[in-house]
Amino acid sequence: MPRRAPSLVRSASILLASAALSVAISPMTIAAETAAPPAATADANSMLQPWTGPYQGVPPWDKLDPERFPDAFARAMAEVKAEVQAVIDDPAEPTFENTHVPMQLAGETMDRVSALWGVQTSNKSNDRVEEIDAEWSPKLTTFYTELLLDPRLFARYKAVYDKRHASGLDAQQIRIVERSYDEMVRDGANLSPEGKARLVDLNSRLEGLFSAFSSKLLGDEKLYIFVTDRAELAGLDDAFVASLAEAAETNGKPGQWAIKNTRSSAQPVLQNATNRALREKVWRAFVDRGDNGDANDTNATIAEILKLRQQRAELLGFPTHAHYRMADTMAKTPEKAMELMMKVWPAAAARVAEEVADMQGIADAEAKAGSGPKITIEPWDYRYYAEKVRKAKYDLDESEVKPYFQLDRLVDGMFWAAGQLYDLGFRENTGTIPVFDPKVRTFEVTNLKTGANVGVFYLDNFARDGKRSGAWMTTYRSQQTLGGERNTLASNNNNFTEGPKGEPTLISIDDATTLFHEFGHAVHYLLQHVKYPALAGVPRDFVEYPSQVNENWLMTPEVLSTYATHYKTGEPIPQALVDKILASTKFNQGFDTVEYLASAIIDMKLHDRADPPADIDAFERETLAEIGMPKQIVMRHRLPQFGHLFSSDSYSAGYYSYLWSETMDADTWAAFDEAGGPWDRDVADRFRTLLLMTGNETDRAETYRTFRGRDPDVKALLEKRGFPTD
Repeated sequence: MPRRAPSLVRSASILLASAALSVAISPMTIAAETAAPPAATADANSMLQPWTGPYQGVPPWDKLDPERFPDAFARAMAEVKAEVQAVIDDPAEPTFENTHVPMQLAGETMDRVSALWGVQTSNKSNDRVEEIDAEWSPKLTTFYTELLLDPRLFARYKAVYDKRHASGLDAQQIRIVERSYDEMVRDGANLSPEGKARLVDLNSRLEGLFSAFSSKLLGDEKLYIFVTDRAELAGLDDAFVASLAEAAETNGKPGQWAIKNTRSSAQPVLQNATNRALREKVWRAFVDRGDNGDANDTNATIAEILKLRQQRAELLGFPTHAHYRMADTMAKTPEKAMELMMKVWPAAAARVAEEVADMQGIADAEAKAGSGPKITIEPWDYRYYAEKVRKAKYDLDESEVKPYFQLDRLVDGMFWAAGQLYDLGFRENTGTIPVFDPKVRTFEVTNLKTGANVGVFYLDNFARDGKRSGAWMTTYRSQQTLGGERNTLASNNNNFTEGPKGEPTLISIDDATTLFHEFGHAVHYLLQHVKYPALAGVPRDFVEYPSQVNENWLMTPEVLSTYATHYKTGEPIPQALVDKILASTKFNQGFDTVEYLASAIIDMKLHDRADPPADIDAFERETLAEIGMPKQIVMRHRLPQFGHLFSSDSYSAGYYSYLWSETMDADTWAAFDEAGGPWDRDVADRFRTLLLMTGNETDRAETYRTFRGRDPDVKALLEKRGFPTD
């Protein structure tokens, strides 16, 4: 979504997707000239009311009603407009206290409405919600764009900026003044009236296209592949098959099995189904989401988004959209991001060739022995034969591991780790506060040393209709001390396949990694302790860093030996099996790296050009050929379904940030190793106090250098993945 001056409106929601996090500062407003309905209606609109109950108030999830949001948007916008107007009309000379402070405190009602709407669109969507979103998103963006382009507001910011070194401001206040001013200039404050009108139009049109893209993608992800013969599901574990039967019955087809067109359903089939025809069918449906030439086809929508993005970049004085989006990141330029990616790409692609050779060898041996068909490894074979290689090389079969990976026990394990490292305590209070779905769990979060309340953690683990795919983290309320101490309401949102009724949910190693990843985001925001909300957000290429570091604790012996217990016997996972898991940590890194990195490279090449492509499929195909994409793999997110890029601006020209963050992650984990192990409290305390608690109070690159004594070394990442370092 369009960026706004950081000292105006706080982040209402921080959204983290697929093996990744997505920051959305929700522009939930409407055009300023819209009249508010009578006051009596506002009194009855539960979307507008201050949150009540324990923990400084909690969201009224039990009162969500899509039809109430248009009225709520109008009224919340009117409040923001009045608050901003009061700053503009202040006759006193502009100062930090009478300009930046009230602007940071503005929009409290809008923050609440935005948080509620974020759940309505991401966790509980339906056709009516999509209609409202399509109607209101352009209006909302128009309002905020116009509001922040008001020359009278900018004049006040500039006056404070010009006198910043002679006003007795401290370092944090100067950082806010400088960043706010720079961002307003970057986002068009110095444009002519005609230029500003053009910018308003571009942002509004883009917001409508983002909504259209999301709706089309969700349409394809609602589809199912129905299987009528149980024999076609050979190789899939009984619990997963039972969940497919339940899904079919829910969709009016008892006696069948329904495979939803989402990653959480497709991946187990691609990894375990012995039926090659089924694997191909599921793979094609999944990778062709948004690319079928029907009403849900996204290609034309993407082409228009790219065209408007480039027009906006040029209007704002940037050569490309990538330069515009990266101006306030750690990497700074597209060239710097590409430099890092191309340091890793050759080794990753070379490793894929080795992995394919191993898989082809097994397939050929099976064909020769008559136990399998004669095939050439195709994309729908990769995960399936990779499991065979894992078994052959490490004597490790994921079906051996999964019975020990109970979702609820691993949740306990991630909470325990957070307590050991950061003194965070989690006590379940499910049933005592409202939730938006009966299966959402809630936890009171405290500081174990002081007993003080930190906030509440919401855990929404399971896939369902109306919930977008992937995994993400959100804050419904973020911490700050300006205006009074506020605690944090954080949530993790996953799309795991729930176990059959009466049985625990068992998850794969990949799903367990996702669980710990998203929790790393939550830990980051639960630990944050800043005064000014303007310094709460972090650069796009830093935001994934804390979550990727947190993945590492999943595979520690302490977590596995205690929390990986067999769902039937309760016995801890055997040490021999733990040893096999640890020995295989570098397994399949060619696939994992190429699948992700191809998406990141395509993203940057797509946005670092002045002539956006009109034929999206052709651009994808030709660019992948240019960089030498192995034919046995597809991008983790093909462009027609790349929600990170096209459901908002958030990750556009920014998908590289996972690699940027993972470089810091590997280097940070090396710091723990150098100190003697993953539970070293000196390293954990420095990580917490320097990097997790401080938001964006200081330059993140400088702070990392303070933490590590130097810049991150990419060699740690290459070693972690088992790639050559010379």
